[in-house]
Amino acid sequence: MEITDEKLLKIALVTSLIGIIGLIIFTPTIEVKEIDIKDINRGMIDEEVKIDGVIHDISQSKSKSSYFLTINDGTGQMQLIIFKTQAAELQENHLDITDFKNRKVEVVGKITEYKSQLELILSSKDSLKIIS
Repeated sequence: MEITDEKLLKIALVTSLIGIIGLIIFTPTIEVKEIDIKDINRGMIDEEVKIDGVIHDISQSKSKSSYFLTINDGTGQMQLIIFKTQAAELQENHLDITDFKNRKVEVVGKITEYKSQLELILSSKDSLKIIS
């Protein structure tokens, strides 16, 4: 059996379609990894994770362009960064940043490093939810 350009093109097309259909089917089932703060390390930079914890402190940057929330999950604590645009989106949903203080929350964010400190940057306005 000889492989011609036409047969190769058909094989590539079918394989691509199977791959795209697979992505469409399985993408909604991919979940963000839930993790304890004590287990976060520099090897996880740029990973998206989910943390459940209590917001203990809230402050705003000097330039008023972002908020810094300290989240503690019982194993450790770290800074959660919320940028001004995300804070505005939260306020559109009738939530103020101060509403989260001393509340248990579920947060999804990306791990980053700033000035040798690991931080969590909020992924979207829907990535911060009050649990209790």
